[in-house]
Amino acid sequence: MDLQTMTYLVVGASFALYIGIAIWARAGSTSEFYVAGGGVHPVTNGMATAADWMSAASFISMAGLISNMGYGGGLFLMGWTGGYVLLACLLAPYLRKFGKFTVPQFIGDRFYSKTASTVAVVCLLTASITYIIGQMTGVGVAFSRFLGVSSEMGIYIGMGIVFAYAVFGGMKGITYTQVAQYIVLILAYTIPAVFISLQLTGNPLPQLGLGADMVGTNVSLLEKLDQVVTDLGFGKYTTTTAGSTLNMFVYTLSLMIGTAGLPHVIMRFFTVPKVEDARYSAGWALVFIAILYTTAPAVAAMAKMNLIGTTNVAAMKGGDMFAPESSLKAEERPDWMKRWEKTGLLKFEDKNGDGRIQYYNDKTKDAAVKAKADAAGWKGNELTVNADIIVLANPEIALLPNWVIALVAAGGLAAALSTAAGLLMAISAAVSHDLIKGVIKPDISDSGELMAGKISMAIAIVIAGYLGLNPPGFAAGTVALAFGIAASSLFPAIMMGIFSKKMNKEGAIAGMLAGLAVTLIYVFAHKGIFFIKGTEFVNAIGGPNSFFGITPEAFGAVGALVNFIVAFVVDKMTKEPPEHIQHLVESVRIPRGAKAVDGAH
Repeated sequence: MDLQTMTYLVVGASFALYIGIAIWARAGSTSEFYVAGGGVHPVTNGMATAADWMSAASFISMAGLISNMGYGGGLFLMGWTGGYVLLACLLAPYLRKFGKFTVPQFIGDRFYSKTASTVAVVCLLTASITYIIGQMTGVGVAFSRFLGVSSEMGIYIGMGIVFAYAVFGGMKGITYTQVAQYIVLILAYTIPAVFISLQLTGNPLPQLGLGADMVGTNVSLLEKLDQVVTDLGFGKYTTTTAGSTLNMFVYTLSLMIGTAGLPHVIMRFFTVPKVEDARYSAGWALVFIAILYTTAPAVAAMAKMNLIGTTNVAAMKGGDMFAPESSLKAEERPDWMKRWEKTGLLKFEDKNGDGRIQYYNDKTKDAAVKAKADAAGWKGNELTVNADIIVLANPEIALLPNWVIALVAAGGLAAALSTAAGLLMAISAAVSHDLIKGVIKPDISDSGELMAGKISMAIAIVIAGYLGLNPPGFAAGTVALAFGIAASSLFPAIMMGIFSKKMNKEGAIAGMLAGLAVTLIYVFAHKGIFFIKGTEFVNAIGGPNSFFGITPEAFGAVGALVNFIVAFVVDKMTKEPPEHIQHLVESVRIPRGAKAVDGAH
């Protein structure tokens, strides 16, 4: 069966499964719509949480980023995984015990203020809408390549699928659909990795294959990759960092605390019956997440090796990588390249007119590499590969069977759609439950709130689709930016709400606004959004990455620090919270029946 037909069958079957589950699990009450009735089994919820949390960024982009960045790309592994552990251990049990299933509702009740709840809604919507742009873009990329339609049509189809199971099923439909999506995405990620690990190293476990010797040699995969990339003028794969050490640290921290502040993941801990189940659910989710996250570094390295091996014969066989016959003839480039060229995510330009494809780092500072390139008549790098295609193209590069390639397409779509649904659920709850019921119309009926939730989700889908079709100028790196926004605005408020009984509403509100404002100004300034007298505002603040070399995507941690400082300064200048609020915080943090240690016993 040809690849196109196989892809239609596999992707179509997965979509039919999702919609069928949504019809079976449709929500009939606000409890089922928002938290699936609170009766989901911990293992089931752990699997759904993993699918919700592992977005298109985890499935499609992360291995590509690591492949391009090498060792420095590890910050995504450390940041996202560490953030989940932080959320599961430090925040989720307390939020579950508090009993409020949305972040704005927790902030509104804890800080005894509808204004605080409204500010939290604004922060949540800013982070979630920014995040969802990346998901819709991922949907467009997968559809455009594998189903032979434009990325715009792919986004329309994705909107329709999400609408079918999210609006009608609510959290109940989303939960059971996400279980199916996790199974699809994890099989789609690990099966090709096993095949490719066997091809390159003879080891069926990619995690072990990453450090194993390549087939027929005494050289490990990473040693060979280091040699190949440095020969072509790139930084050493196993040691190159992402900018300065400070930027890498702050970037990792921003991703960590941003993950812990993500509202759509926090909501998942309210779909289980008890606090104890929330803890088990968190543990199971970490196990399910680890399967993909321990595989990603191997996928990244093997994809890099295969890509270079495709464009340069000497990479795999040895010899002079700058010899005329080493580079791939353009007319002989494989079919997978031609297919991806149609999407615009892979481009070839014959700069020296020799009819061959030269792939190397033409911006290298290595004089020896420059001299070899000049002697060979190379006029610059001729192949541009978008990091987002690495995972999706990897099975094609390795010439795996068509059913594996089709499965990867279904997995990429499952990852993007599962997180998009979770984000839409968080947006819907923020608008209908926290804003309409909590602030605008407290006496709204249960059925009225349910209808408001469905309408707000439908509107959110349209907005998400529009932004996916017309991404703003700062859309590059939107996922990292979304984590930065959550880190700078929501995470500090949640932390202070749980662990500081003296923090008052004035401090929390001022902190959230300050953290969000500082982060957005820094991000937008670097994307040329603000202008002063015809000059880009970025020049007015001292040039790109002017704050100690920190990139906009990493600035969320700085915004969080500003949030904490402003909150505590304002708190000291205003009166402390009422006594009942302080007792409430203590009751949430201290287990029932526990006694304070006073040294008397």
